[in-house]
Amino acid sequence: MPIKNYILPTASMRAMVQQLRSQLRVLAMLAGLTLASCSRQPAQVVAKVEPASAALSVAPAFTSGQLQAQPAQNWLTSGGSLANQRFSPLSAINKSNITQVKAEWQTHLNSGLGPQHSGQGEPIVYDGIIYQVTGQNDVFAISVDTGAILWKYTAGLDPAGVTVCCGWAVRGLSLGDGKVFVPRLDAHLIALDQLTGAVVWDTEVADPKAGYSITGAPRYYNGKLYAGVAGGEYQTRGSMQAFDAKTGAHLWTFNTVPGPGEFGHDTWPADNDAWKYGGAPIWQTSAIDPELETIYFSTGNASPDLNGNIRKGDNLFTVSILALDVNTGQYRWHFQETRHDIWDYDASSPVVLFDVEKDGVMRKGLSQISKSGYLFLLDRVTGAGLTPIVDTKVPQEPEQFTAATQPIPQGDAMINHCIDKVPDGWTLVNKGCTYTPYGRKPALYAPLAGSNWMPPSFDPRSGNLFVCASESIGGAVMQNFGNKDLGVQTGQMIYGGAFQLPRGTERHSYQVAVDVRTHKIVWKFESTVGCSAGSTATAGDLLMIGRSNGKLMAYDSSNGQQLWSFQLDAPPIPSPVVFEHKGKQKILVFAAGSLFAGGGKSDSLWLLSLDGTLPEAEKAVSAAPPPSINNAGDPAPKAPELALPADPVNLARGKEIYGSICMTCHGESGQGGHAEGAPIPKDASIEHIFTTATRGGQKMAPFGAAFTAAELKSVATYVKESVLTK
Repeated sequence: MPIKNYILPTASMRAMVQQLRSQLRVLAMLAGLTLASCSRQPAQVVAKVEPASAALSVAPAFTSGQLQAQPAQNWLTSGGSLANQRFSPLSAINKSNITQVKAEWQTHLNSGLGPQHSGQGEPIVYDGIIYQVTGQNDVFAISVDTGAILWKYTAGLDPAGVTVCCGWAVRGLSLGDGKVFVPRLDAHLIALDQLTGAVVWDTEVADPKAGYSITGAPRYYNGKLYAGVAGGEYQTRGSMQAFDAKTGAHLWTFNTVPGPGEFGHDTWPADNDAWKYGGAPIWQTSAIDPELETIYFSTGNASPDLNGNIRKGDNLFTVSILALDVNTGQYRWHFQETRHDIWDYDASSPVVLFDVEKDGVMRKGLSQISKSGYLFLLDRVTGAGLTPIVDTKVPQEPEQFTAATQPIPQGDAMINHCIDKVPDGWTLVNKGCTYTPYGRKPALYAPLAGSNWMPPSFDPRSGNLFVCASESIGGAVMQNFGNKDLGVQTGQMIYGGAFQLPRGTERHSYQVAVDVRTHKIVWKFESTVGCSAGSTATAGDLLMIGRSNGKLMAYDSSNGQQLWSFQLDAPPIPSPVVFEHKGKQKILVFAAGSLFAGGGKSDSLWLLSLDGTLPEAEKAVSAAPPPSINNAGDPAPKAPELALPADPVNLARGKEIYGSICMTCHGESGQGGHAEGAPIPKDASIEHIFTTATRGGQKMAPFGAAFTAAELKSVATYVKESVLTK
């Protein structure tokens, strides 16, 4: 039977119980047992076992002060603290000695290596133990001292029960009250025993068959757990939900698309049920201000994506920042970044809270940068602009019911918001500037994805926010779409249009430091490998960030000067984690790669420090670059096309693979999607598509090792007969 935590009258008695639990855990592991039974998903106990002296200790019900503090000895929560600042106050590793840093150990987790998996999970660290989730949703406890795996939880997700728009990606865990809290891509929220990895409770948050999932790390606070529900383009209705951390019992729900009688419902049509499938997913981890007792988060695009024809109105609370009472879920304020979104301008990057002095007054601020590329700086007490934001008239497309104005921040722009070079074969409307509308005739606009899910970081000493943003050319066309196309949540991706992406256009990405008091750029440089990873700032005047070439980089946070790099075996996508262990500063990175980052895949945790002796990896596992709009998608020139295998075609399997792997890059019609994949030529043969999928293209990873020839033949046939006919 499980050993439970009881409230004991003295600290000494609590210590005795904790010691007993640790000893029992070690004995159980040595015996090949676990301390809990009747688990829906039993933990795997690996053969490599730590000695009793290094046994796990139970995390308490952390106080708001512990979770609000800047992380030092531990990294207790996603984002480093409740404010999501990803800032470490440690300075033992700094810009004067960063070049001496090497790896202490590298540990392979043997999970998340499939083509659909992305290693976006930010580690958490408590009392010498690392807790890590992979893109396969498996969870590990790892020793800081040795890199040994202490236990493993195997999620065992059924691919048929996972409906996610953009690959399998879970962005972190949460810890507290002796439990590890895990978001699952099948829309389950589970609690694992921190000592053994055994399931304590399992709550289904939403119906995965209807297209729901959870990608952001849940937020643990004051005995509750807060999780946002995602869904992308699956006819879903987003929500923020709260649960009892001890039992998993549901406490409250705030729907991010308001229903009848709720504030904001009048921003949806009264003559149809579009609000029931209106989108506004939550992709990231929330932030909390304990003093204001407020939880903050941002939402994604409206649904149906790319088509506003049947959802007249501003469509609250899509592409918005929301503030709720953290205890009750009651609405406090909102700020909509893009009204009536038709451009896929999700606000998918996490909000960051900060306190700064502005005009002689201390202000409680909040930042969020969306795929529009605009950085919004708000007063988090009121939701008003901390720096000026002006409602600006924008061009109209009547059939799309576009909003008359959009809120435009007046500070320095992170990127160029217009197209300065006309792609071949296109005529620009409105110079292709942000919020250029389109109808049944395609139009180009910039950017396609200015700043995506990647977490920024914030240095409270300087007031500088560090973001990565990209200039890219997007385009879309609205398609015939009506009420008949909605009505049942089937878990099928649905668009009201199609991306139309030009070939041969350039993409420029920039790392930017912005003073949040003035909205002025402090420094900016172009990143030659794009924006694909989160960043972390430190009191050692360092800004650390992973790159798609597999390198962990360190820059001088005061001026952006590159100081150091360390080659890993795959791109480190989550923000680096910085903490102190036994008096020594450590840097922890999860180098697993991503479906979109390029640079290959792996399953590695790396621990680095001034005491490290291990050399760099020779190179990333694969040099395959990320999907790009200037990717023709063709195999190498003069390479003969491969012969199709004799196996029968399984169109259902082909559809499944295309939906989970290919659609994010190539879109519903094969002409381009979220990740800016190249258009698939309409006249491409099945043999040509099969060859490209097997070998890869100029900027497309090969999938010949990930799927059988029969599966790739099925995908190619499905693309030719179903995708390219749309």
